[in-house]
Amino acid sequence: MEQELQLNEHNKQEYPPMHTAEHILNQTMVRMFGCPRSMNAHIEKKKSKCDYDLDKEPTQEQVAEIERKVNEIIESGLDVTAEYMPVSEASKIADLRKLPENVSDTLRIVRIGDYDACACIGAHVDNTSEIGRFKIISHSYENGKWRVRFKLEQQ
Repeated sequence: MEQELQLNEHNKQEYPPMHTAEHILNQTMVRMFGCPRSMNAHIEKKKSKCDYDLDKEPTQEQVAEIERKVNEIIESGLDVTAEYMPVSEASKIADLRKLPENVSDTLRIVRIGDYDACACIGAHVDNTSEIGRFKIISHSYENGKWRVRFKLEQQ
């Protein structure tokens, strides 16, 4: 079923499958490289990109492993849920570095099964099986930043 673009509360259009795939990619990068989640991302329906702070460029084998792992999580059919909790509780399970200083005392935490938990106001799928196949289309490395460009293919 084709997912529609959805407007979030800031009137920004989002494509839920791609936005959810970004969460999975972020957690995969954290687990594989010990880096923070992407601090700069551009998420669109046709293709998206994320930037990661890394000491060195990932090898072709590591890039293939990132793609394989993201698709493994997608194919595992994890439920995507959201819950509200105090910042103090959220800080124990999610990286809150990207939050603005004037954030409210209650945050919306989006969980992808037991794989990822992230503070997020965006639109997501209900289950990872709705995402499609994750494909890295290109990547580059410059000045300690690794930029990865990706798309989703229908299965």
